[in-house]
Amino acid sequence: MKQPLNKNNNMRLFLSCFLFLSVFNIFSQEKVAPENAPKVKIDSLYREDQFYFGLTFNTLQNKPAGLSQSKLSTGFSAGFLRDMPINKNRTIAIASGIGFTYNNYNQNLSIYKTDQTPVYSIIDANTSFSKNKFSQLLVDVPIEFRWRSSTYESYKFWRIYGGVKLSYLIYDRSIFNDAQGKIVVSSNKDFNKLLYGVYISSGYNTINVYAYYGLNSLFKSAKIDGQPIDMKSLNIGIIFYIL
Repeated sequence: MKQPLNKNNNMRLFLSCFLFLSVFNIFSQEKVAPENAPKVKIDSLYREDQFYFGLTFNTLQNKPAGLSQSKLSTGFSAGFLRDMPINKNRTIAIASGIGFTYNNYNQNLSIYKTDQTPVYSIIDANTSFSKNKFSQLLVDVPIEFRWRSSTYESYKFWRIYGGVKLSYLIYDRSIFNDAQGKIVVSSNKDFNKLLYGVYISSGYNTINVYAYYGLNSLFKSAKIDGQPIDMKSLNIGIIFYIL
């Protein structure tokens, strides 16, 4: 009567050992699997190639007597920059690219044509009008020197970028609008076709402050009462860099 009981006990012991080894093997596989997982390679030769978008408030410098900006003038720019690091840590670089800028300048400088020749004057303070501005669309070629605190493990960093920007005027339009109607002048030969200036941008991560100062005049041959118009632009705003 004792032998069947021993067989049952042996069978239970065998099944218990089998189940324990099976469970142990499963847990062992779960611990080993992450160690065998492929590691993600980090690119230490990164470049900060970037698309940029900027929004500025535009002011005129060296204004002739009587000229003022009574309304807010804005500008928009966008483009792409190619990054070329020049040190081992890739925190210093030179960048260049291409972009577009559209600028508006609201002011009281009257521009109209007589016999296809542009004529300029300051609008009298007693004259009522709803709009008077000129706008420009330019193709930009920025060339900049870059410093940043970036690493190949993080895309969030401090930056100071500065350089020169060459701009070519491809479209311009002046609009004067009052109760009598609208006067539109486009393709004004007195505007400088080639503009150049210096700029700087600084900030952290995506959003940065931006400032541009034109080194040459917006006009090349315009005059008021025989005096050349030598206005330059100062544009201040924000710029977004997107990888």
